[in-house]
Amino acid sequence: MRILFNGRPHVHYRQIYVASGLNLDLTDACAGQSNGLCGAAVPGSLFLTTGLHTGHIAFTVELHEKPPPLDESWQEIVEVSFRPVEPDVALVQWAGEAAWPLDLELTNYRVRYCATGMDQAREADTILDDGPPLDRYLLQFWPSPPAPDQVVKQTSDSAAYWHDIARKTTPPPTPEEKAEAKRREQLALKQAKDDREAERWGGRPPSERLRTLGGNVWGMAKLDRDLVDAVEAISPDRQRMLARWAARRACTEAGLVVLDSVERALAAADRQEPLPAPFDDERQAWEWLLRDDQVPHTTVAQVPLDANGFDAPPAPRMLQQAMALPALFAAVDTDPLRGALDALFAMAHTFGPAYRAVFAEARDLLA
Repeated sequence: MRILFNGRPHVHYRQIYVASGLNLDLTDACAGQSNGLCGAAVPGSLFLTTGLHTGHIAFTVELHEKPPPLDESWQEIVEVSFRPVEPDVALVQWAGEAAWPLDLELTNYRVRYCATGMDQAREADTILDDGPPLDRYLLQFWPSPPAPDQVVKQTSDSAAYWHDIARKTTPPPTPEEKAEAKRREQLALKQAKDDREAERWGGRPPSERLRTLGGNVWGMAKLDRDLVDAVEAISPDRQRMLARWAARRACTEAGLVVLDSVERALAAADRQEPLPAPFDDERQAWEWLLRDDQVPHTTVAQVPLDANGFDAPPAPRMLQQAMALPALFAAVDTDPLRGALDALFAMAHTFGPAYRAVFAEARDLLA
């Protein structure tokens, strides 16, 4: 036998503990155990309950090579299993005010915690002077395989109270249960994120290509997600063809196609050439649209992005030619998929509430 500690540590809130590592959950220390004096439910720690609330106690720690004889002179005796999780193990006062190293190996131990005078110390509650201790404790370690905790002897009301608390407290989750709960939580968070994304994208999550495409892809998905997926599925050449068709359809609906400059721009797009002036510079193109007397100015009802119908309050009216012009730029976009979807989006807003009919034309064209 070796004595690892023999002294009078100070206790506060009836707490003193043995710990290796810093992760000590005092709340769960005794949960689910038969005994409430020596909590071993948190790996790598022992939470030791005393009768005295505040003051000094008599405390001895022993290390044995085999189970020591049971000393029936102690009023309270409990046993638990313990294994350090780090090499540095210490007997620690409440709040870490002081600590005494314990020379324990990283192996499985059986621990016997013995107490005497708990009721007397509990009744006194506090010792402020340096008089003799009211309660005494012995903590014994010896190598042994893990086994359930056990109440070997119980005589005091204090011990009975803490044993009852331990038995009524729900055991903390096992590491496996914690891992499973975390996994389920992560799955639930991912599912919630997927559901929000699906709602934002018209009913289902987008492909990675759509998610990173940019432009008006999200607006198109809110208007007609099935058409978006159909356009994504076709070849780049067909996407470019669809963009040019949508640009011409939008310019025709807005009355722009009768203008020679617009017709030249559409022809350039058909040849897959850069747009001529003023459409080679978007700022100049917008100035032309708003200031040239030859450009017609008509309005169209705005298309709501939720596309839930048009029985709600009347939508604001927009300049129809301003809705159509972006389709012309989209027709020569360097990304054929983005160009096709942007052109369709501009065409939809050019037609306003009638956009579903022209989307049906687009489907026929794809078929």
